[in-house]
Amino acid sequence: MSAVLAEASVLKTAPVAPQEAALVLLGTGVVGGAFLKLLCTPVSKRLHLVGAANSRKQQTEAAQLAARDLRERLKREGAPRDDAALLSALDEHRAPLKVIVDATASSELASRHADWLARGYHVVTANKSLAGGHLSGWRALQAARAAGGRYGDSATVGAGLPVLSTLRRLCDCGDSLLTLEGVFSGSLSYLFNTYDGSRPFSELLGEARKQGYTEPDPRADLSGEDVARKLLILARNAGFALGHDEVVVESLVPESLRDISTEAFLARLAELDEPLAALHEAARGRGHVLRFLARLNQRGRARVGITEVPLTHPAARLYGTDNQFALTTTRYHTQPLVIQGPGAGPEVTAQALLGDILALG
Repeated sequence: MSAVLAEASVLKTAPVAPQEAALVLLGTGVVGGAFLKLLCTPVSKRLHLVGAANSRKQQTEAAQLAARDLRERLKREGAPRDDAALLSALDEHRAPLKVIVDATASSELASRHADWLARGYHVVTANKSLAGGHLSGWRALQAARAAGGRYGDSATVGAGLPVLSTLRRLCDCGDSLLTLEGVFSGSLSYLFNTYDGSRPFSELLGEARKQGYTEPDPRADLSGEDVARKLLILARNAGFALGHDEVVVESLVPESLRDISTEAFLARLAELDEPLAALHEAARGRGHVLRFLARLNQRGRARVGITEVPLTHPAARLYGTDNQFALTTTRYHTQPLVIQGPGAGPEVTAQALLGDILALG
């Protein structure tokens, strides 16, 4: 082999050194806290946290950011929240990759994603409010992605299960989504996998809340709105230009309990029992079980709500907080492509955020 060819071979096969990244973390709740723990592991050695903030306070001092108890410290000390100062910390760092990590559920923060992307920042997020919100926000996001930074959204659906990446890869290869069905909520999956009529649904819900499987106000889960946002994200990535108002959402929360305080709702949980017990008994009489399903058909009609399924249905065989996504496409037509696994939990969600960051460089 000639010297020129040998050199070319070396250049062709030499690995590309990963780039360093400067990060600002917005949100230090359970997901943000789990993400901070991952930043202390060897796999994160090229990532530099230059700012962290909760809803009220922030920190940009290197010594404070390196503290193992940063999350707890931010609860009691730090500068007042100032996003401009956080972005300045990003701009001043030498790392070539500038990343904003949104680990919140704030719609106000989500509305700024498109602007951050257009300004050249990369955004990695578990926040579904923009991509799964109004269609105008989705379109603004796509325009910003085309002109600016990269958008890491693996954590928005399935807590990091390879759902969005698989769907996009299929579409990039010329495949088309025909129908989509599944259980998209870890908390609702747990509730209906466990509910067998032997105990009141309200009792089970109270236990699930104490274990952290639901939001502090369980109506955030029971309303179905979170599932609807995930369905919209998947549908839009598959080319269905669906508006938020085009998803039929059947809430599990009775009308009389929707506009009261969290405390009042928790005191009246027993009002959920009778309607769900009746649905359960009717389903059991037909040899079926109840599941909270999201569905999208070929015509773009989308529905989220409680559904009876036979014991042979894939969703009837879920366990714990499992999510399940069944994709029928032009190539996976005879039998759907099924993606299933844990769909809730701060650790797997934080890992999805970290994975998207590492993929940038």
